[in-house]
Amino acid sequence: MIVSWNVTKACNLNCKHCYRDAGKKDPSELNTKEAKELIKEISKSKFKIVVFSGGEPLLREDIYELISFSSKCGLRPVLGTNGTLINKDVAKRLKKAGLGCAGISLDSLNPEIHDEFRQKEGTWNKVLEAMKNCKDEGLRFQVHTTVLKINFKEITEITDFASELGASSHHIFFLVPTGRGREICDSSLSLTEYKMLLKKILEKQKETNIELKPVCAPQFLPLSKRLGINMSFERGCICGISYCCILPNGDIYPCPYLPVKIGNIREDKFSLIWQKGEILNRLRSLNYKGRCSICEYRISCGGCRARAFYYSGDYMAEDPNCIFKC
Repeated sequence: MIVSWNVTKACNLNCKHCYRDAGKKDPSELNTKEAKELIKEISKSKFKIVVFSGGEPLLREDIYELISFSSKCGLRPVLGTNGTLINKDVAKRLKKAGLGCAGISLDSLNPEIHDEFRQKEGTWNKVLEAMKNCKDEGLRFQVHTTVLKINFKEITEITDFASELGASSHHIFFLVPTGRGREICDSSLSLTEYKMLLKKILEKQKETNIELKPVCAPQFLPLSKRLGINMSFERGCICGISYCCILPNGDIYPCPYLPVKIGNIREDKFSLIWQKGEILNRLRSLNYKGRCSICEYRISCGGCRARAFYYSGDYMAEDPNCIFKC
């Protein structure tokens, strides 16, 4: 059970793929009191992990306080960050606050490709420094990579690099065209490239000691079973089932990439929205359409609901990235 919480829309970068189109702070951002009440509700709803994301979550002044409070409420707080602000002092403060893990973005082994994608020179060097600072402070960290045509051939090399740096895992994000990501839709992998990379990642899992997870690529799970590769995940797409996203203003989405509002915590308690949301109940019904409705992997995979929505306007439609013939 995971909540991804975009605690702020403020960001110090202008990344090409940003699903939240981050930059300036949202004036209706939840204040500290509201944030703490939300954390209590998340814990009450039996969630285990809360991901503090953004924008850039480290730009929020009370982020250490919220991390600490989450830990005290029995949650495992983790961070989704571009890494450019994690100096030695920040790493030390995050560790002291009780952060469970820092997810740091690294999109290429080539500094120019990474910096161009993040649209700011010098970010690659700062990311490596951030990882070193986390390691020095004994703060667990993992590497996040967004896949595009420009970098998909080096993904497993990034895995090796992440392992050498001391990362605990490598999460590979397959682009869903939402937010600014719509503007680079043509950079997404073809279906052939998608299937090729999934197989390559799964084969890599057999030889690396760090966890690999394809994100927004639910076909990885049934494919892993076909290849006889054990993974620690129970389901591919968990959108609205054991996962949801909270925006800076308190709006709730089934996942960060599916822009369908299911409620707002200023209007109803999070626990009630999570239990009774009409859209959530529809997602949980698994009554998909098209090929996803008859697929033998309907339960273990589920198809990417966000990608289905982008291409058809219906989050229950078939996933156009399906690599199986039904």
